Amino acid sequence: MTATNITSDEYSAFQKFLENAAGIVLGDNKHYLVSSRLGRLMADDGIKSLNDLLKLLTRDARLRERVIDAMTTNETSWFRDAHPFEAFKEFILPDLAKKVTGPIRVWSAACSSGQEPYSLSMGVQEYLSSHTGGLRSEVEITATDISPTILEEAKAGVYDDIALGRGLTSDRRARFFQKSGHHLEVRKEIKARVSFRSINLSQNYAALGKFNVILCRNVLIYFSSEMKRDVLQRMANILLPGGYLVLGGSESMANYCDAFQMVRVANGVIYQLKPR
Repeated sequence: MTATNITSDEYSAFQKFLENAAGIVLGDNKHYLVSSRLGRLMADDGIKSLNDLLKLLTRDARLRERVIDAMTTNETSWFRDAHPFEAFKEFILPDLAKKVTGPIRVWSAACSSGQEPYSLSMGVQEYLSSHTGGLRSEVEITATDISPTILEEAKAGVYDDIALGRGLTSDRRARFFQKSGHHLEVRKEIKARVSFRSINLSQNYAALGKFNVILCRNVLIYFSSEMKRDVLQRMANILLPGGYLVLGGSESMANYCDAFQMVRVANGVIYQLKPR
């Protein structure tokens, strides 16, 4: 399948499938993206056209999962964009340490291959090293993604040199990883704070429980305006009083949800749940 072989009707039908299945809004001129992401999958399965693929998706759950995997952007890095992790360690954790007596619960939504939740856990470890007795209880990090395949990689916590080179300093590499064959594996004390679950943000996730902090970064940009409003409101509903929400650098709360107030931190902004 090539981009030029995709008819307008096929493309429109695939747009609807992707939005309904994953909440992702595919632009009107992304034929090449569909072709490049799905070409190998379709060739391996002997599927000749996008129309044939769409017919199979109605009855093959495993194929649906593979297609969503292929169309979901999983590119990420350690301590991506830096300032959210500094805000977490230098502002959010100290604030919650004064107020929270039970576990501090953090949700890393759309965690991809694990770099974000593990970076948060490393930040907790660094905070504890510099603040003896600074937390009255454990930090629990729940990491979710729509892709079961990428979650298995994240759970393993094993990375090659290319992945390790994206945003990870040599000091953190030495402190927080151990050898695993020809690769490096996240140390058990960093892994111990993180649990992984498969969640589709377009569906109900109230079963995850309540959180003190939610990171939903570089995800909303793929959603429709209606979906953004829905996701943000449902996240507000599962945040505990005084809880924080961290979005991506190019994402804004404006016109989507009025449950939050902006908090300016070094090099950026985060959002805090308004008193109810």
